[in-house]
Amino acid sequence: MASFSSLSDLDIEKQVATLTRQLNDLKKVLARRGDAYYEDGREAASDYYSQLYDRLHEALPAIRRRGKVIERTARDHPATTAAVGLLVVGLLAGLLISRR
Repeated sequence: MASFSSLSDLDIEKQVATLTRQLNDLKKVLARRGDAYYEDGREAASDYYSQLYDRLHEALPAIRRRGKVIERTARDHPATTAAVGLLVVGLLAGLLISRR
C-alpha cells in the first residue's frame, strides 16, 4: 500500500493554491470568450433585424394596397366573406380536434 507520509501538508496546500490560480485563469479566459460570442451574436441579430426592417419597409406600400383591395372585396361581397370566414374557422377547429 502506498504511504502518504511523504506528502506534507505544505505540498498539498501549494498544489491546491496552484490549481486554484489555474482555475481562476480558466474562468477569465472563458469569460472573455463568452463576451466575444455574445458580441458576435448581438451583431448578427442586429444585422438580421436591419435587413428584415429594410425588406418590410420596401414591401409595406404593396401590402397596404393589397389590404385595401381585400377590404373592398369583402365589403362588396359580405356573404362570400362570411362563408370563407366560417370555412377557415372550421378548418382550424378540425386541426385542433385532430391533434388531441
